[in-house]
Amino acid sequence: MEKAAAVLCVFGLGMCFSLLGSVSVKLMPRLNIDQGKFGSLISGFMTSCLASSLILGVVTDKLGYGPVAILGFLLTAICILLLARGRTYQAVFLSCVLLGFGAMALNTAGNTLIPVVLFEGKNPAAASNLGNVFFGIGLLLTPLVTSFLFRITSYEKAVSALAVIVAAPVFVAMAATYPESNAAFEFAGAMAILTKPAVLVSGLALFCYAALDTSLCNWLPAFGKEVIGRSGQDMDSGVADASAQRLISVYAIAMIIGRLAASQIPAITEYGAWFIVGASLLTALIVLLMTVTESVRLAWVLVFVAGLASAPFFPTIVGITFAKFSPQVYGSVFGIIFAGALLGGATIPKAIGNLAKGSTVQKSLKLLIPACIILVLLTIILDRL
Repeated sequence: MEKAAAVLCVFGLGMCFSLLGSVSVKLMPRLNIDQGKFGSLISGFMTSCLASSLILGVVTDKLGYGPVAILGFLLTAICILLLARGRTYQAVFLSCVLLGFGAMALNTAGNTLIPVVLFEGKNPAAASNLGNVFFGIGLLLTPLVTSFLFRITSYEKAVSALAVIVAAPVFVAMAATYPESNAAFEFAGAMAILTKPAVLVSGLALFCYAALDTSLCNWLPAFGKEVIGRSGQDMDSGVADASAQRLISVYAIAMIIGRLAASQIPAITEYGAWFIVGASLLTALIVLLMTVTESVRLAWVLVFVAGLASAPFFPTIVGITFAKFSPQVYGSVFGIIFAGALLGGATIPKAIGNLAKGSTVQKSLKLLIPACIILVLLTIILDRL
């Protein structure tokens, strides 16, 4: 049961991270906001995640996985309901900020439990890749469900249905029996971990990863609408919206395949850094092509390859880092390194939105290319520490 609870946590996290992108084509007209304002919603969510990740990492080590997982499911569902009902920018912004706390509870509980309960705790990177397949499933289902429901019911009812889906696994979390946490671990110990070179480099690497992943999850629908509009296709606006939303699903499917494949490589923890180096260079090339394509069909292919190439980034970096520490401090290690990821998610997508106001989202994606190149260097350093 604890394995089910762990993967359901990252499934819920996937829903959180694709939520704003999935509703963007309806939310922006509903609130009458531009790309810059929408980018601020992403930034508010990610900044909240950043603050709460540091706290919840230590809390998980102190209280255990169960209470944090239960909090995550319930709080996330409440925040999605608030997002569904919010009619002002201020109300929606508040729901995004609160959503960050729920998402990080799911994130910390799931991603620290997965390396302990899968593969008998002996291959952290493979376990993290396999468990995070369910992150990809959450990422996949959210735009599919919203795209379908937006065509048959109201915005409020469609988004409320997502709250029901994310709340359902709380019963599994309540029934599970979890490994013991290290209750003697103190906050001072967490601060000591912060000074470890592997933690610092891992946090910077995850900054680059999240800059890429969060930007794509939230800007792919807008990117898709721009390519469709420029391609000359005479398409109804509702059909165009649905087609653009499905780009997130294409990205998610590729991510599922990539992480599932990576989880089957026995030496992924030992040699994972070199997989990331090659995939980062490929992703940089793909993003460059995305910024210039005028073909809808090619855009779909490029998004799929981007998802396939970048899929192992996060779980492999986490697994490589965990392999350098004791499982008793996974919660605090994860909370600290994921703060780096959240900083990337809070800044770069917002920067893309700001740049797109004077240009296009498609051209603004060029900001992701330096992140891919820097990730290459950081991964090599992490591997040598």
